[in-house]
Amino acid sequence: MNFLLRILITAVVAFALSSVLKGIYFDDFWTAIVFSLVLAVLNFFLKPILIILTLPFTILTLGLFLFIINALIVYFASDLVRGVHVKSFGWALLFSLLLSLLTSLLYKDRDREERRR
Repeated sequence: MNFLLRILITAVVAFALSSVLKGIYFDDFWTAIVFSLVLAVLNFFLKPILIILTLPFTILTLGLFLFIINALIVYFASDLVRGVHVKSFGWALLFSLLLSLLTSLLYKDRDREERRR
C-alpha cells in the first residue's frame, strides 16, 4: 500500500510540474501514473547500476553527477511511456530536480504524520 501511495504522490507532483514547466508535457493524469511507475522501476533497477558505473565521475564532481543520472532516468522513462514529452535534456534535469525536491518534502510530511499515530 505504501508503494502505491508513493506512486500516486509522484504522479500528482509530476502532473502538476508539467503544467508549470513548458518543456514537460503529459497527455493526461493516467499517463503521469504510468510514468511514475516506470520511473520507480527504473530507479530500482537501473539507477544503482548507473551509480556504480559512473562512480569515478560522481566522486570527481562531489556527487553532482547524480543529478545527471536522475535526469537521464527521467529522459529514458519519457521515451518508454507514450504521452510523455520532454523537450530537451535541460528540461529533464530541471524536472528531475523539482520532482525529487517536492516528492521528498511530501514523503517527509507523510512519514511525520504516520509517526504521530
